[in-house]
Amino acid sequence: MNSFWIHTIWITGFFFLFGFQGFPVRSVDMQRPTDNVTVRQGDTAVIRCYVDDKVSKVAWLNRSNIIFASRDKWSLDPRVELVTKGQLEYSLRIQKVEVYDEGQYTCSIQTKERARTSQVFLIVQVPANIYKVSEDITINEGSNVTLTCLASGRPDPMITWRLLNPSAEPLDGEEYLDISGITRTQAGRYECKASNDVASPDVKYINVIVNYAPLIKDTQSSDPQVGRTGALQCEASAVPKPEFKWYRDDKRLSNRQGISIQMMGSRTLLLVSNVTEEDYGNYTCVATNRLGVHNASVFLYRPGTANNMSGAAVISQSLWLLLGSLTCLLLKC
Repeated sequence: MNSFWIHTIWITGFFFLFGFQGFPVRSVDMQRPTDNVTVRQGDTAVIRCYVDDKVSKVAWLNRSNIIFASRDKWSLDPRVELVTKGQLEYSLRIQKVEVYDEGQYTCSIQTKERARTSQVFLIVQVPANIYKVSEDITINEGSNVTLTCLASGRPDPMITWRLLNPSAEPLDGEEYLDISGITRTQAGRYECKASNDVASPDVKYINVIVNYAPLIKDTQSSDPQVGRTGALQCEASAVPKPEFKWYRDDKRLSNRQGISIQMMGSRTLLLVSNVTEEDYGNYTCVATNRLGVHNASVFLYRPGTANNMSGAAVISQSLWLLLGSLTCLLLKC
C-alpha cells in the first residue's frame, strides 16, 4: 500500500474519530498533480482551497500535522490563519514565511463516498546573501592570490567577479577567484556579486594593493645659462611610494646652498640655482622602496649642447651606485 493511500486512510479515520462538522469544499481529482506556490522569505503565502456543496467535512494538514479542522485551529503558530469568504473558500494564510514552512500542505475533504485531498507544495525562496568575503589585501607582485566570496540563498545564488577597472570585464571564478602571479595591472577594487533573481543581488568589494619595485618612467633635463637656475625632474611608479635620492658622480646631494631637492609624491625636482660651469654634467636620480631600486641619469646641459646628445633619459646600471643605494636603504641613512 503506497504512502498516498496510507495518508488517505489516516484522514478518513480522523474524520470518523472526531466526527467534526464543517462546511463543504470542492471535490478534487485524486490524480491531479501537486500544485506549487512560490513565496519569498518574509512575505505572506496564501494556499488556496475552494468550496462547493458536494462535501461535508474539511481540514488543512502539513506533514500529517493538523493545522485546521473545519474552523477550529489546531496549530499554535500565530502566523497561520484561515481565509474564508462566505462558504466559497477555505484557504490557508501564513504570514512572515520562513524556510521551515516549506513543504507539502494538504486540504483534506470528506465526502459521502470517500476522503479526497488537494495538495499544494510551498516553495520558500531566500534572497542571495554574501556571508563571507575576503578582507582587503596587500600583496607583492608575482604572488598567488585567492579571493573568497561565499553566499547563501534559495535557489543557490550565482557568484560573479569583476575588477572595476575601465573595462570591468567579468572574471573566471565562482566562490573562489584564483590569481596566479599577480601583476600591478591587476591591482584595484574587485566586485563579488551574488544573485538568484529572488531580490536585488548582494554585492561586496575587496581592495587589492599590489606592491612592486620602483620604475623610473620619466625624466626631464635642463640647459640653463650660467647664473640662472637649472631644474631636473624625475618621476617613478612604485608601491609603496618611492623615496628619491640625487647623486652627482659618487656624491649624494642634499639641500644646501645652491641646491634644493623637492619631493612631490611620485616625482622629485632638483633645483640648481646660480649655475656655474662646474654644475654642468650628469646627475643621477635614484628611486627606492623596500622591494628594489631603480636609477636614471638626468643632465644639466650647457646651452646649445643638448641637441647634440640624446634627449632621452640614460638608464644607469652602475654597480657601485646600486650597491651604495641598497646599503644606505638597509642602514636607513
